Amino acid sequence: MARLKVAVLISGRGSNLQALIDACARPEFPAEIRLVISNDPAAAGLARASEAGIVTRVIPHKEFPDRAAFDGAIDQALAEAGIELVCLAGFMRILGEAFVTRWRDRLINIHPSLLPAFKGLHSHERVLAAGVRFTGCTVHFVRPAMDDGPIIVQAAVPVLPGDDAETLAARVLAAEHQAYPLALRWIAEGRVRVREDRVEVSGAGTMLPAAVLNPPG
Repeated sequence: MARLKVAVLISGRGSNLQALIDACARPEFPAEIRLVISNDPAAAGLARASEAGIVTRVIPHKEFPDRAAFDGAIDQALAEAGIELVCLAGFMRILGEAFVTRWRDRLINIHPSLLPAFKGLHSHERVLAAGVRFTGCTVHFVRPAMDDGPIIVQAAVPVLPGDDAETLAARVLAAEHQAYPLALRWIAEGRVRVREDRVEVSGAGTMLPAAVLNPPG
């Protein structure tokens, strides 16, 4: 069976990229990373990709007159590589509506909260300020609105007494490293369907809801 051809877009250290690289390195994994794109030439994740033998491209957003031109350059790079699914992994640029629409249901993102709660930046600080007892991460299909779209996988972790943003972020990140490869596997296996903007995951003759993982805290 052919493996799903994946691109990963990054802007920074590439922690979730590494989790996807490690998953795709397993012979039985149904996807392969064909391309890693960064808008920042200094992104540490580029070295992770190169060490794994993955083709990298730097497309600096500052070199383009507007968002549409930047998005167009990314789209062209994806097309040239024959990409079938795009994973956003710490990509710190907002993609335009035309790009998101073109890649509808072929573009996924991971966010460090249990969406739809705590969209946007500084999620962990806002979680702590709100006093909630659980948080986590969400892998979802991308829609034009920020941190919006059908949920594929969520991983829940506890907010512990004494947590600060740093300790909470580390616990959530460990969950992200489980959730993102799982979502990619399900999609690559053809088990994920979007129906009326909700995700259904098929498995063993049943239709499962979007999964909730509970990594040890």
